[in-house]
Amino acid sequence: MSDHYVKVSIQLEEMKSFGEDAEKEGVDTEEQVPVCSPSASVSPPDPSSTTIAGRDASNTSITCKHRGKSRSKLGKDDKNSCGKHTSDVSLHGSVVSAHVGRNLNRLTHDRTLHVKGTGKILQGKSETNGNNVTVHPSKNIQETRREDGFKHARKGRPVTVDISKAKTSLEALKLSIKQLKWKEFPLGRRAACDIYWHGVSFHDNDNIVSGQVNKFPGMIEMLRKINLSRAVRTMQELFPEEYDFYPRSWILPEECQQFSTQIRMVKENDATINPTFIVKPDGGSQGDGIYLIRDPSDLKLMVGTQAKQAVVQEYIQRPLLIDKLKFDIRLYVLLKSLEPLEIYIAKEGLTRFCTEPYQEPSQKNLSHVFMHLTNYSLNVHSGNFVHSDSQSTGSKRTLSSVLYRLAAKGVDIKKVWSDIIALVIKTAIAVVPELRVYYQCDIPPGKPGPTCFQILGFDILLTKNLKPVLLEVNSNPSMRIEHEQEVAPGVFEYVPSPVDEEVKVGVIRDTLRLMDPATARKSPDEGALPSLCLKQVYPKYTKQFNYLRLVERIASLFIRFLGVKGNMRMGPTAFRTFIRTCKLSNSNFSMASVDILYIDITRRWSGTMPDSREAGMGLQAFVEAFFYLAGRRFKSLVLREQVVSLLQLCEAQLESQSGVEERRSVSCSRAMPRAVRTLGLTNPQLNSPAPLRRASSQDYRLHQRLKPRTLRANVEN
Repeated sequence: MSDHYVKVSIQLEEMKSFGEDAEKEGVDTEEQVPVCSPSASVSPPDPSSTTIAGRDASNTSITCKHRGKSRSKLGKDDKNSCGKHTSDVSLHGSVVSAHVGRNLNRLTHDRTLHVKGTGKILQGKSETNGNNVTVHPSKNIQETRREDGFKHARKGRPVTVDISKAKTSLEALKLSIKQLKWKEFPLGRRAACDIYWHGVSFHDNDNIVSGQVNKFPGMIEMLRKINLSRAVRTMQELFPEEYDFYPRSWILPEECQQFSTQIRMVKENDATINPTFIVKPDGGSQGDGIYLIRDPSDLKLMVGTQAKQAVVQEYIQRPLLIDKLKFDIRLYVLLKSLEPLEIYIAKEGLTRFCTEPYQEPSQKNLSHVFMHLTNYSLNVHSGNFVHSDSQSTGSKRTLSSVLYRLAAKGVDIKKVWSDIIALVIKTAIAVVPELRVYYQCDIPPGKPGPTCFQILGFDILLTKNLKPVLLEVNSNPSMRIEHEQEVAPGVFEYVPSPVDEEVKVGVIRDTLRLMDPATARKSPDEGALPSLCLKQVYPKYTKQFNYLRLVERIASLFIRFLGVKGNMRMGPTAFRTFIRTCKLSNSNFSMASVDILYIDITRRWSGTMPDSREAGMGLQAFVEAFFYLAGRRFKSLVLREQVVSLLQLCEAQLESQSGVEERRSVSCSRAMPRAVRTLGLTNPQLNSPAPLRRASSQDYRLHQRLKPRTLRANVEN
C-alpha cells in the first residue's frame, strides 16, 4: 500500500469523525448565537427550523474545514463566517439561510432605540453578507491576537480559566465556570490558560503572553474621578447637549479658586439660590471620604501636608424616590474590545437604597450619610438596612423589580432604558481614546500579549423627571454574592445574598460565554443555560453615535506620532514632526511658536499631575493643543466644526504623504544600480555576517542619497 494511499485514508477517517461530531452536536440555538467572535455574529435562527440531517451537517463541516486551509482565496467576510465557527458553518446550507433571512426580517422591528431629544426611534442596523452573517468592516490587532492565541483550542477540550487572582469575585466565578462545565485552576497553571480572571488590575500577573485577561491596561487610572471628569468635560466642550448627563464638576485643588469664584457669582446674582455640592476623593471607593458642602469655605483641601486630590460636583437635589427613599442603579457593562469598539449592557442590574427617608439637603442634615449617599458599603452599617430574600423588597433590589413598579405607575420604561443605553455608550466613547494609549503602551502591536475585556460598574441616578445622571464608573465593581451578617452579638458570618447571586453570576457566566475562545464548541448542557443576559448596544447603534468619536481620531494621530513603542508621552521632536507632516505651520505660526506652544501646555499639565514620572505631552494635553491649532486655523467656525476641519486636513495630508512615500520607495529601488540590487545573489563572500552588514549599509546610504533632504528638528526628545 503506497504512502499516498495511507495518507488519503487517514484524512477520510478524520473527516468522517469530524462530520459525526457535528451531527452529534447539532446546530446552535438562539442562546448560543450571541456568543460569537468580535468580527462575526449570526442573527438568531428559529430553533424549530434549523435542524439539519447528519449527512448534510457533516458535509458542510468538511467543506468549511477545507476552506480554512486556503484562506488566501477567501475575503474577510468569508473568513469570519467560515473560518472556525461550526455554528456559522451550519448556516451555509441554503435551507437554513432562507430561514435565517426570514427571521432577520421578522426581528428587524426589535432593533430599535429611542434617544431623548431626537424624537426618533433609532434603528440598530448592521451589514450582512450573503449568508446573513453580521460582519464588521475590518479585523483589528485584538481580534487577530484572540484567534492566534486559541488555535490550540480543540473541540473536546474544556476552556481553562486561571482564577488564582480572582479575589472577591471568586465564588460567583466558580459558580459560572461550573454551569459552563469549564475547567478552573485555583492555584494557577504553568501552561497557558484560555482566560485569566484578575481581581484588581491587568498587572495582577505580568507574565501573560496569550489568552484573554478580564482587565484592560490603564482602566483603573482612566476611571478615577479626576480623569473621568476630564474626559467627559472634553466631550462636553464638543457636544454640550449630548453630554449633559454628567454633573458640573471642578477638580481640586487646581480649580479651587475657579470653583469659589463661580459659586460666589451665582449667589450674588440670585440670593435665593443656595446649591449643594458633593466632594469625592479622586482615589476613593465604597463611599470613603465623601461629604456634602453648601459653601466653598467648607472644603477640606489638605490631608496632612499634602493637597487633597478630589472632584467637587453639583449635588442632584431632586432624585426619584421609591418608598420615600433615595436609590441609585448599579448597571453592569461589558467592554468586550476597543477596536472595534464592542459594548454589552446587562439586562438586569441592582438598585441600592438609602436607609433613611430622603429630605432635601440643608445645613442640618448634610452629615446624614444614610439619607444622601446610596453606597451599599455605607448603608449596610445602618440599623435600618434590610437584607431580603426577595428581589423586590429590602435595601438592595433588582433593577427589573423597580422598573416594574415604575411601569405600574405609567412611566415610559422604554424611554428610560433608551436614555440609560445612550448614557453608557457616550461615556464609553469618552474614555476609550486614552484607554487605547494605555493599551498600545502595555501591549504594542506586533508583540505577544493577551487580549482584554472588562466588566464595569456604572452608577446611575434617576432624577424626579426620570433623567439618568452618571454618578461614577467603577473599574472593579464588587462581584461578591454573599453579605456579612451579625448572627450573634459580636459574631459575624457571610451568608448568601439571593439578589446578588441572581444578577452577578449571570453577568460573569455570560461574559465568559461571549469570550469563549472557541464559540462554535457547544458544551453538553449549553442548551440548558438561560439566554444571554448581556445585550449588545455597540456597534449595534453605530450610525447613531459614531459622530461622537472625534477625540478617538485625535488619539489615533497622537499614537501615530509617539514614535517609540510603549511610550505614552509625546516629546518635542515628535510634536514638531506632527506639525510639519500635517503642514500646520505657516508664516503666522512658525516652528518657534510651535515650540512655545508645546512647552506652555506641557508645563501646565505636568503641574496638574504631580505623580507623573514621565516627561512630555500626554493625550489630554495633546487634545488641548489640537483644539488650539483648530481655533487658529478655522476661526469663523464653532469648536466642533473647527476640530472636524482640522482632523480632515491632517488625515488628508497623512494619506497623501503615505502615497508619496510608496512611490518614492519604488523609484529608489528602480534607480539602484543592478550590481547593488543583486549583490546578495552574485557575491559568494556574503555568506558571512560582516559582508552582509556592509552590503546593507551601502544599500541604505545609497537610498538616503536618492531621497530628498528633510529639515532636521532643532529640539531633541
